[in-house]
Amino acid sequence: MRNTALAHAALLGALAASALTGCSVDPERPADAHATASGTTRTPTSASPAEARWKPRPGLAWQWQLDGKVDPSADVPVYDIDGFENSAADVARLHRDGRKVICYVNVGAWEDFRPDKDAFPRSVLGEPNGWAGERWLDIRQIAVLRPLMERRFDMCRDKGFDAVEPDLVEGYGNDTGFPLTARDQLRYNRMIADIAHERGLSVGLKNDLPQIPQLLADFDFAVNEECAQYDECARLSPFIAAGKAVFHVEYTEPRSGFCPVSRRLGLSSMVKQPELGVWRKPC
Repeated sequence: MRNTALAHAALLGALAASALTGCSVDPERPADAHATASGTTRTPTSASPAEARWKPRPGLAWQWQLDGKVDPSADVPVYDIDGFENSAADVARLHRDGRKVICYVNVGAWEDFRPDKDAFPRSVLGEPNGWAGERWLDIRQIAVLRPLMERRFDMCRDKGFDAVEPDLVEGYGNDTGFPLTARDQLRYNRMIADIAHERGLSVGLKNDLPQIPQLLADFDFAVNEECAQYDECARLSPFIAAGKAVFHVEYTEPRSGFCPVSRRLGLSSMVKQPELGVWRKPC
């Protein structure tokens, strides 16, 4: 778990059934079920960047592994993995298996274990955020942070990722050491979405439930942690209604307690352990 208190479906028939029932795609399906895993139709090579961008649809099963180098053993159409810790070859291997791949990047906190850590001036570093070696960023300093985030997203693009999961995009609701406002966060989050789209990458809104109404048009999907635990999953419904996937995890809630609701809402849900290793239990 990186924050909170947070292609390839089956065959066309299975994808259609998933959309109708609101269920995630069965992760145990046969290997040949990757045929339409993007959740979208193919676009001509002459399509605009917006048309060519991967747009994950509700119901896609996924794997979220941020602990170390990716293990490709989960038979699911979408992988969300750490952008720094995985190589272009890792992404290419997943693509050969018919998967779409999301690049995890922290955009709201400085991390002392990243190779670009010295590029961040001290003026943008705030309070620790509860994770070892991390400090909140002053997202008001757009001129300083934009080129740093552009280079990170360049990395995602150059490694062949299809999308980006930008983490910690709700600093305004935390004790960051800076007087951040909701307006500051909206401006920063829209900048992050623009950086991704300029590079042909899809981008997901991570948590930040209060700003979904304002940001829905800017983001291509959502990633959420523990909405069931906090009885907030219905707040993600605008993404589903717009035909955009919601990739959701719980850490402590039993599947019997939230999976029926997740299926009804159309979320792509599973249980993970907080360290986000290989283990997963989907709905």
